[in-house]
Amino acid sequence: MGGKKFGVLLCADDPEYVKKIYGGYFGVFVRMLGEEGETWKVFRVANGEFPDDEEIKEFDGFVISGSCSDAHGTDGWICRLLNLLKQLDSMKKKVLGICFGHQILGRALGGKTGRATAGWDIGVTNVQLSSSKLFTSLKMPAYLSVIECHRDEVRELPPKAEVLAWSGRTGVEMFRYGDHIMGIQGHPEYTKDILLHLIDRLLQRNLIEESCADEAKSDLDAREPDREAWKKLCISFLKGSRL
Repeated sequence: MGGKKFGVLLCADDPEYVKKIYGGYFGVFVRMLGEEGETWKVFRVANGEFPDDEEIKEFDGFVISGSCSDAHGTDGWICRLLNLLKQLDSMKKKVLGICFGHQILGRALGGKTGRATAGWDIGVTNVQLSSSKLFTSLKMPAYLSVIECHRDEVRELPPKAEVLAWSGRTGVEMFRYGDHIMGIQGHPEYTKDILLHLIDRLLQRNLIEESCADEAKSDLDAREPDREAWKKLCISFLKGSRL
């Protein structure tokens, strides 16, 4: 596995807390997915920083982060990202999308995204896994818990995409497209402290009600996300042989 090169397409600015403790969201992803002998590089796509065509060829795979922006938005950088994702698909590059990244992948490949019918989902969510060989080969359980923080969702999957997981609140918690693209609605990379700080930021910006924040915090107290299982799953997808 040594010598591989991966890029993180960063779709959000780093909060001060995450920057200070983890070296930003890029640091959070490298901490979860990075292994010895690999090269990881960040592209701050939300600030207009994209890899060029020649550079893309050097990478084995990419991870798309979460974002405060809407995956169904029309900002210039989002339109540019959609084009990049179509290009990565045509090159059969491995791409893992997380939260906003999951939604924007769905949109780029021909699916539909929008506001979640169930509203905000913040806390630890139990998702049911399909019987996909991706899970059986890794001996995954039938359910995994993951930290979630989203109010948008993939409403309609792209043609030929396969639902890999779902929950009581969200119909597409996870999907795959071919052997090279996978989206996860939750945040396998998040720690509880990252979400607690995010809840406070959402509250300060009046994006959520205090009752919603309190409920999310008590949910976070009561349950543990299956971080090691998600780590194993994401690494296996991103770096494993084609299934």
